[in-house]
Order: sequence, then structure tokens, then C-alpha cells
Amino acid sequence: MKLYISADIEGVAGITAWDEANKGGPTYLEFRELMTQEVVAACEGAMEAGATEIWIKDAHGTGRNILVSQLPECARIIRGWSGHPFSMVQEIDESFAAVAFVGFHSRAGSDANPLAHTFTGKFARVTLNGTPASEFLFNVWAAALHRVPAVFVSGDEQLCLEAKEHVKHICTAAVTRGVGPSTISVAPVLARRRIREGVYAALRGDTARCRVTLPDRFVLEITYSTPVDAYRASWYPGMEHPSPLVVRFETEAYFEVLRALRFVEA
Repeated sequence: MKLYISADIEGVAGITAWDEANKGGPTYLEFRELMTQEVVAACEGAMEAGATEIWIKDAHGTGRNILVSQLPECARIIRGWSGHPFSMVQEIDESFAAVAFVGFHSRAGSDANPLAHTFTGKFARVTLNGTPASEFLFNVWAAALHRVPAVFVSGDEQLCLEAKEHVKHICTAAVTRGVGPSTISVAPVLARRRIREGVYAALRGDTARCRVTLPDRFVLEITYSTPVDAYRASWYPGMEHPSPLVVRFETEAYFEVLRALRFVEA
């Protein structure tokens, strides 16, 4: 069995502030270690369930956070950013039996995580077909282009609840909850156990139930924090600019949504 894991940091147990998430921050090294441990726990659960090859995308910030020396022998790690529109699920294709998401977080505009955002701090709100969208949703739909089922996600409580709305049978592991600028998290050792057991259960179950059918048409709408950024993004081909803070893009091809995002988030 071949598994894909996309790993972020803002949904890791205990993380609360940006200086903990950003390389060079005074406590970044501690949370880099915790991110790595949660990924390793996911690998352990996958191997127990029969995975023989695990591809991991380091999908936070620089794309160079996970301590690669701690990964199991069957792992392949994707570091850095190629610029491909698949971004946080770079290299995913039909050869993967499933995709799991570790350390993911709530969407821009949510109060469920003090580090909530969608791709960039420039976006105040992002919707797909009228639904407020997280990075998780964008990546689940990217995997769906290759019919790869999204079977597991760990992160904050609100994201896990929303994940169930998009993928009814997905296994989740909620490890943290935001309260204003604070968080309430389980102990890292418990987070790792929930992730290991959750990935195992997800892969031992009927993964086909987690396969997503994409809609026939896609409407991407982005509300920026400043009109300057919205104006700049409005020059992307096919992008509409209905109001000073908002841009809108409509297409029948989901890959074009991902392509547009790579250009307008810069």
C-alpha cells in the first residue's frame, strides 16, 4: 500500500503563536520536533495497517521543517516548493491508495485556532462554490483529481468537524482548540497516539468511502485584507474584481483553480 501524507504545523498539539511556527522563532525548534513526531506517529499507524511506501510533503512555511532523520525507512520526503499548482500535495497521483493530513488547521476568518488562515495572511476569507474553504478542502479536491481518497486528518477541533462535512467517513484526530489567542491542547503523547490509531483505523477500513466526487463547475472567491492586493490579483486571466477587496474566478476545471491560487497568493 502506498500512502501520501501532507503535513502542516498550525494544527499540531500545543502550538499557539506564530513565533512557534516560523523558522527562526525563539520556540520554533520545539514545535518542529512536535510536528515531526506527529508525522512519525502517522507513519507508524500506516505501517501497522500495511503501508509499504509513504510519501510525505513537508507543507508548512519553507517546506523544510520535518526532521528527516526521524522518518522510517519506507518514507520519501518532499521538501521545499516546486511551484506546481498541487503545492501541499505535490506529486500525488493515481498510484496512491489514500492521502492523510497531519497538523492541519482552520480556515481564514475562523476563531477556532489563533493561527487560522488559508494559504496566506493576505486572504481574509476564501470560498469555493460559496463554501468557506480551508487548505484541507483545497487539497482534498486536488487529490480527487486523481481519485485518491482523503482518509484521515488531525488538527484543531473545528477543522475536524468541517472535514466530516466534506468527507463523511474520514477519520479525524482533534488535538487542539483555539480560544481567542489561546489554545487548549491534549498532551503531545496523547496526540501522537490518536494520530497513530486514527491512521491505522482509516487504512484498515473501506477507504473507497472517502473518495470525493468533484462538482462540475468551480467558483473561487477571495476577500483580501487590503484593496491593493485584490487589485493586483484582479489581473490574473479570467479573474473578476466585483468590489475593492474581492476577486472572483470561475471555471469548469479544478486544476485551473489551483493554478490561479499559486499566482494570486504571492
